[in-house]
Amino acid sequence: MPVLPIDSERYGSKEMKEIFEESSRVKYILAVEAAVAEAQAELGIIPADAGREIASKANISYVTLEKCKEVEKKIGHEPANIVEVLVDVCEEHAKPWVHYGLTSNDLLDTATSLQIRDAMKIIESRMRELTILLAEMAQQYADLPAVGRTHGQHASIISFGLKFAVWTSEMLRHFDRLNQILERVLVCKTLGVVGTGSVMGEKALEVQRRVAEKLALKPIDAATQVVPRELHAEVVFFAAILASTLDRIATEIRNLQRTEIGEVEEPFRPGQVGSSAVPVKRNPIRSEKVSSIARLLRPLVQVALDNIPLWHERDLSNSANERFIIPMSLILLDEALRTMTEVIKGLKVNEKAIIANIQKTGGRIFSEFILDLLLKRGFPRIGAYRIVQKASEITDVPFIDALLQIPEVARTLSREEIESVMRPDACLGASKLIITQVVDEVKRKLSTPGSSFPQTA
Repeated sequence: MPVLPIDSERYGSKEMKEIFEESSRVKYILAVEAAVAEAQAELGIIPADAGREIASKANISYVTLEKCKEVEKKIGHEPANIVEVLVDVCEEHAKPWVHYGLTSNDLLDTATSLQIRDAMKIIESRMRELTILLAEMAQQYADLPAVGRTHGQHASIISFGLKFAVWTSEMLRHFDRLNQILERVLVCKTLGVVGTGSVMGEKALEVQRRVAEKLALKPIDAATQVVPRELHAEVVFFAAILASTLDRIATEIRNLQRTEIGEVEEPFRPGQVGSSAVPVKRNPIRSEKVSSIARLLRPLVQVALDNIPLWHERDLSNSANERFIIPMSLILLDEALRTMTEVIKGLKVNEKAIIANIQKTGGRIFSEFILDLLLKRGFPRIGAYRIVQKASEITDVPFIDALLQIPEVARTLSREEIESVMRPDACLGASKLIITQVVDEVKRKLSTPGSSFPQTA
């Protein structure tokens, strides 16, 4: 019976969870043992027949999770339990050469790199799907004027599509971060107890290079008994910062779904219950879930940072929490990405409400453009600003009438001139150009042959 929700079907995809299951962890560790034995045999460090025997037995058909657990109950050590079972299943001539020259964290840290590599492949595919969806939404609503809000107040006109373009651009930067991080963190370490390769001597670096090549990793340049934990901290930080972008999107959707705004609505399937007490409610629960996950992921960064300053060549103060923070970060990030993709796919955009909200302030949202008219007629900025501000304080008439009650405005601007800048579609500035640039960047970075991604308008 699951104790934590992450252990149930509630959070995380099946394919992501499989990477971090106990049996998968054993499989990754055995892959390291096999690669080391092969490399050592190739270099004559261990007998060739021993290398073949170890590599052939280093798989979960021989070294089962059940056997490993039985041994761990006796010896209380991982991965020594796996090594002991592997020794047991190997032929006599190979037994002395199992785990030769290695230490436990050669296996654990290299296996962690393999898990991170495979998990990030899933994360990257989720990011790709969401980013393309956001770019499509940016294109779709590029011509739709909407209220732009700062401090929760109406500020000026924005293209509704620009919201999605900004999020798209942010996601593109996360692809850059991901590529940079993976270049650093996917490392292999097989240098023994304190990182000197002592037993293997001068051939230790060549063993590590070959093992890294076999496992599609990079050999660590220098390490103690463990790889530096700043590498793992980068992974946890990436999960937190990407989740925070998803939180940012989710928070905007939650705000725009407020009854008083009503510009968007999360997908709501037939039969879904919004409230147990209020039948008419449709709550933005998916977006709230994304925000909640992000709140959990951000503090994990502090734990990962605390793991960096270990004692001397290493201690175990990082060990227990890493069993949580790395799987949790990637499984929950996967869940947040899947959930946000579901929201964007089914997002309902209420164009009538968006247009109606522009008029809620009686035209005051166009004050930026009235100010610009006055500046172009020679008014000093502070003087023009005070004139428009004074008109905004007349609240019993539409803003255009309030403006024309100000003598300086009435002498300078006609009603027609003021009306010409109070058209929402004329106030979008460079929005379409910005959106086009972002969409073109998505196509350049993410589109593949045969992609259904729409062409730039």
